[in-house]
Formats: sequence, C-alpha cells, structure tokens
Amino acid sequence: KKPGDWFTLQLGVYPILVTMGKDRVIRAFHNVCRHRGYPLCIDSSGSAKRRFKCQYHQWTYDLDGKLAFARDFDSELDKDAFSLKPIALESTGGYLFVSVSENPKPFQPLRDICESYLTPFDLKNAKVAHTSKIIEKGNWKMVWENNRECYHCKGSHPELTVSFPDGVWWNGMGGTEEQKKMVKEFNDKCEELGLRSGFDASEDASYRLQRIPLENGARSFTMDGEPAVKTKRLGILPLDEPVGDVLFYHYPSTWNHFLADHALSFRLLPISPTETEVTTKWLVPGDAVEGVDYDLETLTKVWIETNMQDQKLVEANQIGVSSPAYEPGPYNMSHESGVSQFVDWYCNTSVQQLN
Repeated sequence: KKPGDWFTLQLGVYPILVTMGKDRVIRAFHNVCRHRGYPLCIDSSGSAKRRFKCQYHQWTYDLDGKLAFARDFDSELDKDAFSLKPIALESTGGYLFVSVSENPKPFQPLRDICESYLTPFDLKNAKVAHTSKIIEKGNWKMVWENNRECYHCKGSHPELTVSFPDGVWWNGMGGTEEQKKMVKEFNDKCEELGLRSGFDASEDASYRLQRIPLENGARSFTMDGEPAVKTKRLGILPLDEPVGDVLFYHYPSTWNHFLADHALSFRLLPISPTETEVTTKWLVPGDAVEGVDYDLETLTKVWIETNMQDQKLVEANQIGVSSPAYEPGPYNMSHESGVSQFVDWYCNTSVQQLN
C-alpha cells in the first residue's frame, strides 16, 4: 500500500522479496544478500522505513535493490555490481505475478484477458478479509487434478454444491440443448451489463478465464446461495443481478473465483514430492466492515469446509497411487476433461523444458 511495504514468498528453492519503492513501483528480488546469501527479510511481511539491512553483516540496500552500504569495505567496492538480483514481476487485475525464469514468457496476452474480465471487480481496492493456509500431504499435481474436475463434488462437497454446478455443462460447450441455451442467455445478459463472459484460454492451456452461472439462481458461495457481503459489491458489480462466477486458473500455481460480493484466491506451492501448501484468501470490498456488512463465518464456511474435504481426498488418494499395484483408469470425459487437459499441459511443458 505504501513505499517500503514488503512481503516474502518461497518458490521452490527460491526465496523472494516483493516490495514497493519510493517511486511506488512494485519490484521483486531474490531475497538473498549479495554478500553471504543471508535472507534480507525473514518474516512473511512488514515495512521498511528507508532501506533493507541484512542482519548478518549489515549490508544495506535501497528499496529499489541498489547496494547503499557495505560495512568496513574500502571505496573500491563496485556497489553497482552488487545490487539485489531482480525477478520478473508483472501486475494485472489487482494480481501480482512473478517468474524466476531468466526468460519469462510474454505477459501481455495474459494481461489483456485478465483486464477484460477482472477490471469491473476493482480488486486493487478490495481487502483481504480472511486467509487460511493448509499443508496437504499429496503431490501438487494431485492437488491440481482434484481441482480440475467436479466429478467428486456431488459425493464430497455438500456445502459447495449448493451453488457450484455439477458437471461441465456450464461452460456452454456441453450439456443438453436447453442447458446450452440457458448458458448463452446468461452470458448475453452479463455482456449487456458490461461484464466479459464466455471462455478464453491460452493456446497452450496454461491459463483460462470464463464466466459461469451458479446453481439454482445462487449469487454467492454461501449455504443459502445469497451474498455473504449483504450491502456492498466489488467494483461495479450489480447489487442484485445474478452475474455468476468468473473462474481463473493459471498453471502451475493459482486458481480463483470472482463473485459479485467477494473473491477467492488460491495459491499452490509444492513443499516436497508429497506435500503441497494451499493458501486461500477471501477478498471483500475495501469499505466492507466485518460484523456490519458481512459475517466472517458466513463468508468463509463453504470453502473452509471444501478445502478440508479436498485435503482428505488428496491425502487418501496419494496413498493409493503410491501403491505398486496402482494403474490409472479411464477419464470420464463428461466430468474429467479438465484433468486430461492439465496432464497434457504438464507433459507438454515438461518435454519443452527437457529439450
């Protein structure tokens, strides 16, 4: 929010520092002192008044990453050669994206799609109402596979299926003719309200955005389908009109839901071959007041329960697939096409990297 604010993130073996400079530009750096490698920031977040000081040997850096001071070094030290190593960072739709690759993919195609869907939500002016963090004892790919289908939802997620539709008819490309007509009418109505609808994905399927209708006229992920935030909406979203859910995934680390009254952001970080950290954030309008505009339990109940249910499924499934006797069965393409697509993306990406 202000210059000097920072947070840290661990991406595999890479510790990362994200901060806002005096010029209000947000930058990302490797959270590694250029002297002996000690992390500049140990905590998860904080605010630096003017500079970052390494607690090991007191090397000190400006907010833009330039080395400002190296104690007891002579004047021949080339400070410009020892700035913090930068990391590619991009921003769109209120989200920050970082890449530790030396040659990250062009970001503009994703920016264009994200902004067309997410600008109406004005997420830059939203606030985090609640954060949960769990460690699932399963490989990160299994966490993704579980997310990319709802074949299991009817039998495992009674809270979620109050509002989230079963099957894949809601994408407008499957289901009965009546369902296809209903989805088209819903999308047309949302477009008339100035809300991007339909289905948009990258050529390599690494990300996708689409708007879907919710079940039974529901307007939010709550136990009765009614908005959790009663009197306020994100951005320019309508107060009463059902506008469904914008789904956004981006492999390998995030899936998201954007509703009129709140948004949900999920982040996956592999910890080991059989452990995955799942962080969930609930975002509400910036001026919404807990206890006045929303009740925290009402806001969070559906996905707290769903996360716990998914955790049990993934952990039990990890035990099963680890058996030497396990052989994969066929996908139900009426429900599990997303899993097949994820596996294809993973295999294709792995081949590209190996080459």
